[in-house]
Amino acid sequence: MTVTDRPGSPARAIPAPSFGPARTNDDFDLVPQPSPGRGTVEFDFPGVEVGTAEYAEGPTGTTVVHVPAGARMFIDERGGAIGLSYGDKQFAHAICLSGGSLYGLGACAGVADELRARVENRVGWTDLKCVSGAIIYDFATRDNAVVPDAALGRAALRTAVPGRFPVGRAGAGISASVGKIDWTRCEFAGQGAAFRQVGDVKILAATVVNAVGVVVDRDGTVVRGNHDPATGTRRLPHLDYEAAFAGEGPTTMQGNTTISVLVTNVRLDDRALEQFGRQVHGSMNRGIQPFHTSLDGDTLFTLTTDEVDLPTTPSRIGAHALNAVGLGSIAAEVMWDAILSSAR
Repeated sequence: MTVTDRPGSPARAIPAPSFGPARTNDDFDLVPQPSPGRGTVEFDFPGVEVGTAEYAEGPTGTTVVHVPAGARMFIDERGGAIGLSYGDKQFAHAICLSGGSLYGLGACAGVADELRARVENRVGWTDLKCVSGAIIYDFATRDNAVVPDAALGRAALRTAVPGRFPVGRAGAGISASVGKIDWTRCEFAGQGAAFRQVGDVKILAATVVNAVGVVVDRDGTVVRGNHDPATGTRRLPHLDYEAAFAGEGPTTMQGNTTISVLVTNVRLDDRALEQFGRQVHGSMNRGIQPFHTSLDGDTLFTLTTDEVDLPTTPSRIGAHALNAVGLGSIAAEVMWDAILSSAR
C-alpha cells in the first residue's frame, strides 16, 4: 500500500552519505551548545531531569536522562548491531544517549565524571554513580567524523532540568534518520518524548529513532521515511523488500538503531520490571516498521523510582499480574506517542 503524506509532513531529505576520510573533533574548535530542538514535551515527574547538548559542526549530540536518587533498571537489547555501555546493569543514576556510533560512548564517561565531581570526588562504594548509555550511527547524514565526547556528555548533564524534554532534531537525535530503503528515500527524524499520568502512576517515554524502518501512525500512515521524491509519497518497506526479492528493488542501507528510555514511578520487583520493559520494547514495532532487524541495535532502558504500588486485583495468575499487563499496555501507547513526536 502506498500512503501519501499528511499535511504538515514535508519531506526531510538527507544528503548523500560520505563516510570519509573526514574531519574529526581535532579539526574543529568544538564548543558544546544547548540543543533545544523544535519543541518541548513537558512532564511532571519529580526526581527526573533531562539535558541535551550538541556539536553544531557535526551536527551530532547527546541526551541525558538524570535520576539523582538513582533507579532500578532493566536493559532490553535487540537487533544485530548493539552499541551499549553500562556501569551496573540493574541500577542507574543517569542514561546517556549519543550519536557518533561506538565513538560516541565517550560521552558516557563525561556524564560519569560530572556526577563524580558533584560528590566532591568521593569514591566510597555508596558514592559511586552508575551511568549507562547507548549510541546511534549518525555518520550517514553528514560529511564528517565529529563525535560526542566526554566534554559533550558533561555539558548535556549540566543543562539537565526537570519537567522539559526537547524533541525533534535535538541531542542524540539531531542527525537521526529513518526509512533507509535507499539513500534517496531516507529522511531525518529525531528524538521524541511523551508523558502520561494515571492517578498516582507516572510514565515518561523517550526515544531516538534512527531506524531502518519507517515511522507509522496509528492509522497505518507512514509519517516519516521511505519518501519517494518523484511521487511525493511514502510507503511501508515490505513492498520494497518484495521487489528486491524479485530483483527489481533497492537494498536496505546500514547505519541504524533506535535507543529509548522508559521511566515509571511504579514499584515493580525485578521480574516484573523485566517483563514491563520487554512488553513496551516489543510494542514499538507498531510505530517503527520494520523493527529489531539485523541492521538495528535497538536498546531500551526501563527504570523505576519505586514510589507507588499497583492496586491489587486478585486473579488466578497473580495478584498484580493483570495490573502489570495494564501498566505495560498504557506505557506502550505512551512510547508510540514518543515515536511519533520524533518525526513530526
